[in-house]
Amino acid sequence: MTTTETKSRARGILQAALRGLGLALVLLPGAVLCFTLSLVSIALIPIGVGIVTTPWVLTGVRAFANWRRVIAAQWGGVRIPPAYRPIPKDANPWTRTFGMLRDPATWRDLRWLPVDMTAGFITALLPAVLVLYPLEGFALAAGLWRTMTGGPYGEYGPYWYGFVPVSDQASALGAGALGAALLFVAHRYTVSAFRLHFRLTQALLTPSQAELAERVRVLTETRRDAVDTSAAELRRIERDLHDGAQARLVAMGMDLNTIEMLIEKDPEAAKQLIAQARKSSVDALAELRDLVRGIHPPVLAERGLGDGVRALALRLPIATEVTVELEGRAEAPVESAAYFAVSEVLTNAVKHSGADRIWVDLHHRDGMLRATVTDNGKGGAVIGAGSGLAGVERRLGTFDGVLAVSSPAGGPTMVTMEIPCALS
Repeated sequence: MTTTETKSRARGILQAALRGLGLALVLLPGAVLCFTLSLVSIALIPIGVGIVTTPWVLTGVRAFANWRRVIAAQWGGVRIPPAYRPIPKDANPWTRTFGMLRDPATWRDLRWLPVDMTAGFITALLPAVLVLYPLEGFALAAGLWRTMTGGPYGEYGPYWYGFVPVSDQASALGAGALGAALLFVAHRYTVSAFRLHFRLTQALLTPSQAELAERVRVLTETRRDAVDTSAAELRRIERDLHDGAQARLVAMGMDLNTIEMLIEKDPEAAKQLIAQARKSSVDALAELRDLVRGIHPPVLAERGLGDGVRALALRLPIATEVTVELEGRAEAPVESAAYFAVSEVLTNAVKHSGADRIWVDLHHRDGMLRATVTDNGKGGAVIGAGSGLAGVERRLGTFDGVLAVSSPAGGPTMVTMEIPCALS
């Protein structure tokens, strides 16, 4: 193993230990709190209090579970798809409560919480133990055992390090040897132990066959929405052609007929009509170009998604920084969906966020095309019926993509879009 590989492995081991320790410290109180509040809130449903509190509590449980899905994907390379049934945003508390309780994903989350606070806590903490516990053995061997054993009158007895009773220097060296053995185990298995935690989470949070069937139903609906959207888009194109370019071309034809009659009788009037016809032709050409750009921008077809989004950013009135890490191109329908999704999010940011700076990040990793749009505006963006973000969610759903929005009051707003695809 080269020096570079050794440093990389050591960095990975230390990273797994620190991440596992941090995750363990957060997940234990989080899982206990979510599980306790869920039990109490559901128990209070018969007296009416739970009708109001349960949707809020279960929404918190889902947020906690979704955060763990994100951590599993980013830190462990383990993708855990959510399969929650949609709940109308304007539903009353009764509908929201029993809609969420009838969702199998809710009970899957609640079954996962007790395991997460026990076995999940242990598997998250294990990498840190494998790395840090050997240090105590080395410290005992170096002389720390003298402060840990005996006591003023010998009443403490030996100090146990693992299965080694430490009472003198010889046994302390034995503790150091055990620490060295544990460090070897840590070198071999720390990263694997950290991944074990995410495999456990995946096993408990992965949707069942019934939930996958529900997912198929949702995808069928999104496909139907896509067909309806395509039909509406065709009607829009027809309307734009009829009211715009077509009307101008008809007017040009009438002008040319008039010019033909006036060319000899009134040359000055004919010249004015020629200038008017020329202007109409320029306007008609501009409208046709705008129409084509709205259907499929030429820069997207010719140069790909990265340059297409860069071109979008150049036309915005807000300073926009675009970062692209794409080692190839996705299929044309996927590129088009991603382009128009980013375009819609950027339009929302310009219109509603009050931001003075926007960042766009495009990259492809683990079979996912991910686009993130962040602004430093006032926040408060939500995915609601009739909003632009709801349309983006439907557009992505056609390709089994997902949309996530983080927009606390006061900002910043981060909109993340993911579409599973391969790059050519």
